[in-house]
Amino acid sequence: MIEDEPDLLEMVGYGFRKDGFEFQGFTRGSEGIAYLRRTAVDLLLLDILLPDENGLEICRLLREDSRLAALPIVFVTAKGEEFDRILGLELGADDYVVKPFSPRELLARVKAVLRRKTRQAEPGEVIEAGELRMDARTQDVIVRGQPASLSALEFRLLFFLAAHPRRIFSRERLLDEVWGGDRYVTPRTIDVHVRRLREKIEARPDAPEYIGTVRGAGYRFVGQPNESQ
Repeated sequence: MIEDEPDLLEMVGYGFRKDGFEFQGFTRGSEGIAYLRRTAVDLLLLDILLPDENGLEICRLLREDSRLAALPIVFVTAKGEEFDRILGLELGADDYVVKPFSPRELLARVKAVLRRKTRQAEPGEVIEAGELRMDARTQDVIVRGQPASLSALEFRLLFFLAAHPRRIFSRERLLDEVWGGDRYVTPRTIDVHVRRLREKIEARPDAPEYIGTVRGAGYRFVGQPNESQ
């Protein structure tokens, strides 16, 4: 957790350790980033208003790092306006918890994010379509022979669509299937993630060959994948 309030850091750490988690806390963004780059972790709790860094910028930085792009991130912040929530989620955060919060609620939200991550790694395992290859076990994506750096949410969205080729999914259905019912997101969030996915995997984002738009209905995976183990 990167949080500049030592008392809150201690309280959250106590609750997570008591529940069996390993917990490491930092009061400065630079220290937390350095730790993430040398240590494998399962999830990051991140404040936005930090003394040396902006949490939103840290999120953006991590999503651009191929080694950390799939790291689940949960914002824990006093910035609770709708604009802030949407911005945080659109930058690739997996959830957004507003202060003050119940430690039990935070623990439950973190477990829900980790469950979603685990659940996505089970079905399908590897999906290939054209020059696109997705491995659910490692969340690696190769397109046209080159690795694509996707966030955990971007990977889940792409993998879900590819696992159901040619089926049309409304934005609301994708929110339910990919984000789950315990999130603060809007249908506009889907459009942002689809746009970013296209920028990362499509040779021509304006003429996509993988993620198609069905006007007035939603999105679908256009290709016909072949699955293998």
